[in-house]
Amino acid sequence: MLCVRCRTGTAVTDDGLCTSCPVAGSPLPGRPEPVATGPGGWGVGTWPRSPVGLSRAVTALLGAVIVTDLVAIGRGLHLRALWQGLVEEGDPAVHGSGGVSAERLHSVAQTGQSVVFVATAVVFIIWFHRTRRNAEVFDPAVQRMGPGWSVGGWFVPFANLWFPYRVATGVWEGSVVPGPEGGRPTVSRAPLRLWWAAWIASSFLDSFTARMEGSAEMPEETVQGLGLVAAADAFEIVSAVLAIVFVRTLTRMQVARAALRAPRTGSGQLTAP
Repeated sequence: MLCVRCRTGTAVTDDGLCTSCPVAGSPLPGRPEPVATGPGGWGVGTWPRSPVGLSRAVTALLGAVIVTDLVAIGRGLHLRALWQGLVEEGDPAVHGSGGVSAERLHSVAQTGQSVVFVATAVVFIIWFHRTRRNAEVFDPAVQRMGPGWSVGGWFVPFANLWFPYRVATGVWEGSVVPGPEGGRPTVSRAPLRLWWAAWIASSFLDSFTARMEGSAEMPEETVQGLGLVAAADAFEIVSAVLAIVFVRTLTRMQVARAALRAPRTGSGQLTAP
């Protein structure tokens, strides 16, 4: 039988604890306390709490990111074609009403991208913090950084290139369902690593292309800048898809891990997204 506290070791005491878990006492400061579970294994009014609803919201918003990126790519390539016509054929259409309209629509598309991105970032960080707090209950021993870093780590210059990933690795390990004998099975981190690599690459690419587009003075530079922005938006779509895979995979892992805490009778099980 698994330890009733850590759910990883084999229970050896009358209280159902393994040799690594001390006798129950007051929780450590700032650490969510495992409590009696409700339906699906989630705590009632305290931790752990279900991340399923938030994961669905994040997935929907990431889908909106993809849509706004596609719109921005279309408007950017149309505007680029007008500028390219001026460079290659001397066509002045880009300075006419068609060009003004194309510039306006491209600007609106970029504004839409920014609004959706901010909304997605807010909900994602809330989901990320919840999964980190859940992981503190599931397996505190593998958590490398405190739950506060699941929020603050995104806003510290330079550290934000590494801290969120360290938090995510602890959450990933803590959410793995133990084996039948209480062992810790190895689960591929591919979804986590691919998402993080794509996120970092996309962030640098967005920053670089924004500077290129903003500093363009000659028509040729504008054509090049608009092309790079479209490429960056396409890569952001890839990053959003990988983020969806990561969010859904980690949420399913936590649903399965929480099911181990569920009462053996009476309660319904929560379904993964």
